[in-house]
Amino acid sequence: MSRIDLQTRSLACDLKTRAEPNEEMLIEGYFVVFNKQTELWPGAFEEIAATAFNNTMGNDVRALINHDSSLVLGRNKSGTLELKVDSHGLWGSIRINPKDTDAVNLYERVKRGDVDQCSFGFNILQENTEWREDGTVKWTIEEVELHEVSVCTFPAYEDTGVQARSNEVSQHKAKQLEVRKKHLKERVQNGTQTIND
Repeated sequence: MSRIDLQTRSLACDLKTRAEPNEEMLIEGYFVVFNKQTELWPGAFEEIAATAFNNTMGNDVRALINHDSSLVLGRNKSGTLELKVDSHGLWGSIRINPKDTDAVNLYERVKRGDVDQCSFGFNILQENTEWREDGTVKWTIEEVELHEVSVCTFPAYEDTGVQARSNEVSQHKAKQLEVRKKHLKERVQNGTQTIND
């Protein structure tokens, strides 16, 4: 998987709304949970390490609706998006603009429980791949460059991310097959030389 490709990961989360005494509306919750395995497909797992956001919290990050860059809910540089990391994950609080009908409508949908999923967009800077003896694989994303967090209608790993992981598995299996073929060829050649000597 190319480390320059923008990735998205989604999850069902427990987003909440909160109204401040000054009538300010907030959407809050964890956009990422650390050290929790997600099964991409049977036998393929991914998780986000607690170190993943150590070097990216100063980035200019936007809060979006469904990853749509034309529907900006907040931005950390403007103070309308607050992000912080704790032992559980990446927590965020979005201050809703009362004059933005898209934002207010989304706030009301989250408040009613109609929308309660979230996601984040990032580039992978460092990860560890564990090819297990039972044939399964697990990727641990150790460091990312964060670009955005989104409040989403449906939580699902983006098809392109799953496809990229699937391609990695196919490439790994092809390399393993080539190594086996090479070893078998060497064994046959060594056996033939022994018989002829």
